Amino acid sequence: MQTGQPAKMRQLKLALRAAFPRTVPVMVGYLFLGAAFGILLESKGYGFGWAALMSIFIYAGSMQFVAVDLLATGAGFLQVILMTLMVNIRHVFYGISMLGKFRNLGAKKPYMIFSLTDETFSLLCTAEPPKNVDRNWFFFFIALFNQLYWIVGSVVGGLLGSSFSFNTQGIDFAMTALFVVIFVNQWREAKSHVPALVGLVCSLVCLLLFGADNFILPALIGMVVLLSVFRGRLDRPEEGAAT
Repeated sequence: MQTGQPAKMRQLKLALRAAFPRTVPVMVGYLFLGAAFGILLESKGYGFGWAALMSIFIYAGSMQFVAVDLLATGAGFLQVILMTLMVNIRHVFYGISMLGKFRNLGAKKPYMIFSLTDETFSLLCTAEPPKNVDRNWFFFFIALFNQLYWIVGSVVGGLLGSSFSFNTQGIDFAMTALFVVIFVNQWREAKSHVPALVGLVCSLVCLLLFGADNFILPALIGMVVLLSVFRGRLDRPEEGAAT
């Protein structure tokens, strides 16, 4: 019992140290955007406590920004449900692609499902722990770190929001820049660039066909269909490298 406990603590420390560097790009974006959310929420009359609670229990990024307007206008329950479904329906596809990685997570699985944001999903797609690091704890700490960054940013923003105000127009571009950084990192580390190219082509085609406001869902459907159809061919190089 006593010998097992230090071994487990050592395992947790190794996973924590391995996960943190992976989340640094997300930390920069989440602290900034979380602060913007906290400031915006405070400007509508909701203090930093509300920002903390929303970031802990909702933790939906873009949906939290939308929720600020819904709270301010007194939207109905059904409207909130439909809006949340429209904004976050892409997470259904994220979850499907994570079924394999989440299969053996045990008690950590519900939290991993809850905390699967865009950025966490991007990191988990390519992140692989070092040989001496527990895979499940490595994934868990990536997700946990990311949410902690968002909570801290939103609380700080809520606290600062009552002291001063500024024009937040264009502040959401930081999220776009964060996605570019993550994409470039994945491109450099991935053995095959085919999935990334499929995603780019599907997004561009759907953007031209459906417009900027409606292209995300059809683009995701197209990616899932194409990657599912050609999954066997995409997996073959990895199987050959393993042997």
